[in-house]
Amino acid sequence: MARREEPAGATRAAKPRKQRWKRTRQLKQVYDMTARVDPAVKWWLLLAFAGPVVLGLLLGLLVDHPIYFTVLGLLVGLLVGMLVLGRRAERAAYVGLEGQKGAAGAALSSIRRGWTVEREPVAAEARTQDMVFRAIGRPGIVLVGDGPPQRVRRLLEAERRKVARITPNVPVHLFTVGDGGSEGEVPLRKLASKVQRLKPTLTKQEVSAVHKRLRALSGIRPPVPQGIDPVRARPDRRAMRGR
Repeated sequence: MARREEPAGATRAAKPRKQRWKRTRQLKQVYDMTARVDPAVKWWLLLAFAGPVVLGLLLGLLVDHPIYFTVLGLLVGLLVGMLVLGRRAERAAYVGLEGQKGAAGAALSSIRRGWTVEREPVAAEARTQDMVFRAIGRPGIVLVGDGPPQRVRRLLEAERRKVARITPNVPVHLFTVGDGGSEGEVPLRKLASKVQRLKPTLTKQEVSAVHKRLRALSGIRPPVPQGIDPVRARPDRRAMRGR
């Protein structure tokens, strides 16, 4: 029996439908993930969507163009709703990571532009499963301790001294993930933005040279504690962007 070939136009028309269905499914997954952690997200989305629509309707009635301004409010409401969902999804993703081993590395891995982030911890304590993660950028070297702040500081300071011997004139910034109650402590959800706000002091060529030196240091890196996979602990960036 001869195989029936679909017209080329039908195939092209099916692709946009598949893309729309894929985006809709992704949005539903993002919403479901967020709602499990943040049940109030539905009320925030309702407010974000309904607010511009109602405002557009009222403004349209005042200027005698209710349909035009209502449609405009509908479009604005969809845009604001997407922004709200993205922000709440990002917060929910970090809440899901809090308390997990490797969460600091997962937060650092969300930084892309201008930073080189090590995929694995550069220092680890097998007994306590404390870890130190590293990022390199124009502001210098960032070391982030993953573990109870008071306990991980010893491991963090040891790594700072090691890095300082290799790159003596490069700024080293130390952070620990915590509630922000003491100096150097940063909440997990604010870690990426805190690092990105550091003031640049190095050129791109200097950053490249520092990275090469520290890569040589990675050859004596201690093993990751058994049962820890910081790569798998990464947050879902697509969900965090609301896409």
